[in-house]
Amino acid sequence: MSSALALKCAAILGASGVALGAFGAHGLKNVITDPEKIKTWDMASRYQLIHAVALLGFSATGRHSRSVVGLWTVGAVLFSGSIYCLVLNRDVFRPLGPVTPLGGMFMIAGWLALLVAP
Repeated sequence: MSSALALKCAAILGASGVALGAFGAHGLKNVITDPEKIKTWDMASRYQLIHAVALLGFSATGRHSRSVVGLWTVGAVLFSGSIYCLVLNRDVFRPLGPVTPLGGMFMIAGWLALLVAP
């Protein structure tokens, strides 16, 4: 996987992370009143942005690892995406509950894959 693709993944995760974080800080209060849910939303956007920055840094190294880029990208989407859905409507998105820890495991695996990345 090229560093250009890692950069594109970083850009998409970064832009959507900022947008979703801003929504969580400003617009979500009109939809959700539970402060714990707003805090959970914030944590999801934080993890998404951390992995966007990690992808950006990795792309800048010029190294190529399909595993690192794929695991971080899929992990961030599954982890943060499932949390966003669950905060918005836990009843409708209840089946996504097990996706959150799976996404976390993908992100952890990406960090570990970095150890052996070429």
